[in-house]
Amino acid sequence: MIEVEGLTKYYGPVLGIKDVSFSVDKGEILGFLGPNGAGKSTTMRILTCFMPPTSGAARVHGFDVFRDSLEVRRRVGYMPESVPLYTDMSVRTYLSFVAELKGMKGKGRRAAVDRAIEECALQGVNGRYVGKLSKGYRQRVGLAQALIHDPEVLILDEPTMGLDPRQIIEIRRLIRNLRGQRTIILSSHILPEVSQVCDTMIIINKGSLVAQKSTPEQLNASLKSSNQIFLQVDGSPEEVTSALDSLEGVLSVVLKEPVSGQINNYIVESGSDMDVRGRVAAAVTGGGWGLLELRPLGLSLEEIFIQLVTEEQPPDAPSDHPAQGTEAAEDAHDIEEAR
Repeated sequence: MIEVEGLTKYYGPVLGIKDVSFSVDKGEILGFLGPNGAGKSTTMRILTCFMPPTSGAARVHGFDVFRDSLEVRRRVGYMPESVPLYTDMSVRTYLSFVAELKGMKGKGRRAAVDRAIEECALQGVNGRYVGKLSKGYRQRVGLAQALIHDPEVLILDEPTMGLDPRQIIEIRRLIRNLRGQRTIILSSHILPEVSQVCDTMIIINKGSLVAQKSTPEQLNASLKSSNQIFLQVDGSPEEVTSALDSLEGVLSVVLKEPVSGQINNYIVESGSDMDVRGRVAAAVTGGGWGLLELRPLGLSLEEIFIQLVTEEQPPDAPSDHPAQGTEAAEDAHDIEEAR
């Protein structure tokens, strides 16, 4: 449904993104994850035909975003980070106006507005002025305007930015309800957003992809240098540690802080290609100790993210990544466009 090949964008001398390539299947929700200024918005703006790339290609349903921009726009719904709402219009009037801009007329336009209002749960506020709505409802209106023409592809740039926890949950629920109906790219720097909403993710940093499309589990497996097991056992810590440490394949046993009495937590480490859970369980039960908990440990999404985007550079060393100026370059570009 979406194909991106070698996408590169310069803002004058400043590199925004470099050689970005990925694909999104029909009905998939892809998380586009990265810190602020990493190049997420630049990529989204190219995919929505807001601006052309310097080099590379991007296609939506087979249509090139540069040569066939009108065809792409018919198939894409875009919710930017700052949604351009008319605050002096009612919700229904605003959505009707957007539908008219999309070329809809008569009964078709009214049906599209009704459908968008229902999809985004705006029935209770459709007669209110947009400017009188809470931030959460304004985000819903922004999502409704992106859905008004029933697009095959939905591109959402930081959709929960500035919302309170309850509003974030509501917007995420709305997005999850669209799973399978539309192909969605969700750009975010908020890690729970990606883990709770998206099927797969890619990670961008300083203009370049640092993780190709994969699930969090696949990323976890690729980054782990060893396997770890969390263990809670009721038994003599000295005897338990000695028994576990002698098992084939076990590299280390770390005794954590006591829980109560003889109950202790342990971290058992083995090689990345070894699964010692069966041996560990057998050793504990065979020793007559109580096995209270046993589960594998993996890297959290936060740890994966930090490991991929953090690069230590010596003080005052010149950066090899011109994309660090992306945000400023984008702001300058927006000012120039406004002129």
